Amino acid sequence: MIINICHLYGNLLNTYGDVGNVMAIKYLAEKKGYKVNVDVISINDDFYYKKYDFVFFGGGQDYEQSIVEKDLENKKDNIIKYIENDGLFLAICGGYQLLGKYYYDAYNNKIEGLNIFDYYTKNQEDSKRFVGNVKVKDNKSGQIYEGFENHGGVTYLSDKHCAFSTIIEGYGNNGQDKTEGFRYKNTFASYLHGPLLARNDNLCDTFLQIIEDNKKQY
Repeated sequence: MIINICHLYGNLLNTYGDVGNVMAIKYLAEKKGYKVNVDVISINDDFYYKKYDFVFFGGGQDYEQSIVEKDLENKKDNIIKYIENDGLFLAICGGYQLLGKYYYDAYNNKIEGLNIFDYYTKNQEDSKRFVGNVKVKDNKSGQIYEGFENHGGVTYLSDKHCAFSTIIEGYGNNGQDKTEGFRYKNTFASYLHGPLLARNDNLCDTFLQIIEDNKKQY
């Protein structure tokens, strides 16, 4: 079986080595005997939603994210189709923010997101940042994950029940309501670097199982 992975804007958005999420699931899949192809889909590239089994969308600096913002609109319809067809999607930090309504950069400029999901991100006062190790509990499976966060933005979900996980240690989405990340169908969004999948074998196993289940259906 062949597994096709899309690294969205992998040449622009790769803070804190988050490409390790792609490397981790590629390693696990190849260990199980699968052939894995990885495509970097970037500015002016077409995103063919039916082609991919896993999409990773990382974060970057404000300048790179402002460039990506302009190109994302061209991919929005196919990204929505991918998500609604239960495609496996992981968005970290800036990628997480860009799937929502909007966020504010370090200079307090409003950056429009794809507005696929109902949440938004504001800046913390006095340019504060949430930095440090994080431990969370998966709201669906109850599994524990660990990672590292470093973000100045604070994200507020319209429905807290849509959070990916609950904070045990750390700050999470906003340092107030104990939520961390967001989940819808097989789309996972989080502030956890690490990279997340490389640090948490249990989540990486879950992701590969989702891919396998999806391939059985189609």
